[in-house]
Formats: sequence, structure tokens, C-alpha cells
Amino acid sequence: MPPRTTDSAPERRDDDRPRPDHEPAAEAGDEHAADPAVEPEAEAAAGHDAEADEAQADEEDARPDSDSAPSADKDVDQRVAAVRRTADGARRWRAAHLAGCAALLAVALTGGAIAFGGAGNGPAGGDVAAVSAAGALSPGALARGDLDSGIASLQKHLRAQPRDFVSWATLGIAYVEQARTKGDPSRYPQAERALKRSLGLEPGNDPALAGQAALAAARHDFPGALEYADRALKQNPYNERALCTRIDALVELGRYDDAEKAADTADDRRPGLPVFTRYAYVRELRGDVRTAREVLERALDSADSPADIAYVATALGQLAWNQGDYKAARGHYARALAADDSYLPALEGRARSEAADGDRAAAVQGLEQVVARFPLPGPLVALGELYEDRGADGDRAKAGDQYALVDAWTALARAGGVNADLDSAMAAADHGDKKEALRAARAEWDRRHSVHTADALAWALHVNGRDEEALPYARRATATGYRNATFLFHRGIIERATGDERAARDHLKAALDLNPGFSPLGAREARTALKDLEKNR
Repeated sequence: MPPRTTDSAPERRDDDRPRPDHEPAAEAGDEHAADPAVEPEAEAAAGHDAEADEAQADEEDARPDSDSAPSADKDVDQRVAAVRRTADGARRWRAAHLAGCAALLAVALTGGAIAFGGAGNGPAGGDVAAVSAAGALSPGALARGDLDSGIASLQKHLRAQPRDFVSWATLGIAYVEQARTKGDPSRYPQAERALKRSLGLEPGNDPALAGQAALAAARHDFPGALEYADRALKQNPYNERALCTRIDALVELGRYDDAEKAADTADDRRPGLPVFTRYAYVRELRGDVRTAREVLERALDSADSPADIAYVATALGQLAWNQGDYKAARGHYARALAADDSYLPALEGRARSEAADGDRAAAVQGLEQVVARFPLPGPLVALGELYEDRGADGDRAKAGDQYALVDAWTALARAGGVNADLDSAMAAADHGDKKEALRAARAEWDRRHSVHTADALAWALHVNGRDEEALPYARRATATGYRNATFLFHRGIIERATGDERAARDHLKAALDLNPGFSPLGAREARTALKDLEKNR
């Protein structure tokens, strides 16, 4: 499966200060926040000054989404259709029109402040009862309940009480969560405005700083995420979101010793599911699969909400899949989907397990359902490779459609301020512009030195014929003990290209022994290369 990110754990409310039940009436300078009239995009086009633009953007962020958007299901359909239309153009005129794709996607997905509801947010009709007397919603309730309804409640509250800085911070965090869980980077600018609004009302407040840390992590700005998390923890050492985002940032920067220490600190201060799942991932990256599994199993035993159960069970499913235990993986995914039958990572994981276990028809059907709602790079590439591996009439064109959609998503992500170089490098190395893959991988390596960026750079160098240069990065990707079949496969292929056939045999065999179905195309290439190497012994 694609690299697991660690910024998606369910959260509790992460500040201990009381939420105000009553706020003063809006001052003259704040009355605009209660009655928005102009869309932010239209204002910018009209040439309003920066202060007016920011004020009107705040108004939009506090507007209930139903005022400016059609139904949630229709919104999702419109978003997916827009992405697919843009990707069709990208497929036919990729070089000439990619910049236009980004613009079209940004307009399609930000116009009207669309709210995307329905799938991937926890059970339908989730509990949104954790509302204070003032009508605001805590971050924990947003993570565990119906996110869209929670956002609507926050917006309604902020129209009446625009000086509630905690609720502005919560709204910003909610937009980050919505963007991340629904693959919609157009929400990130809204999150940024809401968080800045909170800090403008109460400079240095730790909920907003923790929200900025989460936003930076979601945009793959991990140095920024670390900085904001540290600032939040200076104000409140027990802020759960900041503690967790600090672990995430250190992991993604490749600072695994520091990440382990940060996980221990977080466990001492705020033990709970968000910390446990991150602790488990740090152990997995170290090669300690047994401890990772034990921690996740204990976390699952203590999970008491559908959102928590779905999240932790899916993490267990991915851990099992990485070790080639497809039966156990399917069992974990089944438990996740019993808790939340629309949980996207579990649906994707189940399909990947079916593919690895030989049930290609079910895998194709499952991934088609996933990408029909949320065309994200991981499942798009997986589906494209399944089409290529099947090889029926029209499958090559179908695969090309999926890879074109990855380009479209990348353009959208960049328009929303997301650094998408790692996603771009991984997809383009096998299914796109190899030179662009190398450019993106180098850019990402310049920013952070994780095992995933090392592997991406190694493979991008290989597909560009630079194997001697690739080998040190391939070795670095496998140096922590992380048991990842794709990394072992890449290293084996690169070692074969550099003439080290013994090492190549060892690593290709290790990849197939660990997870023989790690990739429809990669596993086939690994078996062919290993067979050729055995003949040459």
C-alpha cells in the first residue's frame, strides 16, 4: 500500500481552557462576519484591497455551506466530474494544458465554498451532540461525528459570535480534516483563514497554533508543522493535537530517533488512541512489527466509537497487508467497515488485499467504487496497474485514464498549497514523465530525508538510467529495518542493474517472501527478474 501517513488519527478536544458560553455582541468592525454577501474569489477579481478581501473571506468561512452549495452528494458528483473532465484534457494534451488543468480544478472545487459530505466521514448520522451551550463543537466531536454537520454548527455559531477565537480555531482544524479525509485540497485556504482569524482575536492561543501545525503537515510542510507544534506546546504542553503533529512531522522528516522520543513524551502526557497509533507506526518503521501490532490491538480494544474502531482496525489491516498476511488484513478491514461502511482507507485496503490474494475481479470492482467517489493518487495508480495486469480489450486505455487523473489531482493539490512532489514522483516514475519524476523526487529529498523519499529518489534515478547514483538511496530506504516489499523490490532491481547479482537475488526474494502481492506489476517484474538471476547462477 502507499506510505501510511500519520496525521489522520481521531482527536480529542486539545485544549483544557473553558469554552465561553456567552460572547459579547459583535463589534462594529465584526458585523461583517455574520452576514456574508460576496464570494472570496469574486472579491479578488473585483480588485478589493487586501484587508477587505480578508474580511470577506472570513465571512465566507463562517457561512453555513448550505447557503452556497447544493446537496452533499451532488457536490461530490460535481467535484469528481470536474476532476475527470480536466484529466481527460490532461491525457490528450498533457504537456500543453497541465497548467490549465490546475486552474480549472481550482475554480471547480473552490467556487461556492462547496461542502463535501457523505462518504468517508464516519457513520451516517454520526453523533454531533457534543455541542456547548454556545453552539460550538469540539475538535474531538468533529473527528468522531458527522464532520459536515459539525462544520455547519460552527459556522452558525460564528455568525452569531464572531469573536469566539476557540471556535475559529476549531473551524480551521475541521476544514483541515475535511480536506484530508475527502481528498479536497481546496479546503486548505479556508482553514488557513480561520486559523489566522483565531490568532488575530487571541494571539498565541494554542488551539490555533496546533491547527496551523496540522495544516502545515497536511500540506506536507513538515518543518513548518514542527515549528507550529513546538509553539503550541510552549503555550500548553498537554495539547494533544500538537503532541501528535509533532510526532508526524519528525517521522516525515526522517528524524526517527526524535520521533520515538516525541511518542514517549506524548504517551506520558496524553495517552490515548491518537498517540498509540503514532507510537505503533514509529515502531513499525524501526522494523518492530510485533510491538506495533500489540499496541494497535490494545488500542482497538479500547476504541469505543465507530470512527475510532474504523481507524485503528484499518491500521491493523495495513500492518498485516505489509507482512503478506492477507487473511488477517481482510479480517481487520471487515471490522473497520462494520463500524463505518464508507471508510475510504478500509475500502481501499480491502480491495488491495483482494488483489494480492488473487481475487482480481473483486479488487477492480472495489477500487472502481473508491475512485468513483474520491480520485486520489494511491487508489488511482493501484487501479491502473490492475487494468494493465488484466490486459483485456480497452484496459490499457482505462489504465491511462487513471494515471491522467493522478496528474489532475496533483495540479489541484498544488493549487491548494500542498507540496505534492512525493506523490508526483512515485506515480510518474512508473506511469508518467520520468524526468519530471526525478525533478520531483530530488525536490522532495532536499526538503526531508525519510525512508519514503529515499526510496522515491532511488527509483526515479533508476528509471532515468542512473543506477550507480540510485543505489545509496535504495540502501538508505531499507536501513531502518522497515519491512516494505516495494523498497526491497526497488533495491533488488537497482542492484541487478549495477551488477551485484547476489544482493539483487537476496532482496528480490525477500520482497516476494514478505508480500508476494505488493503490486500487480511490481511483483510480476520481481518474479521475472529473480527467475533470470537464478538461471545465471
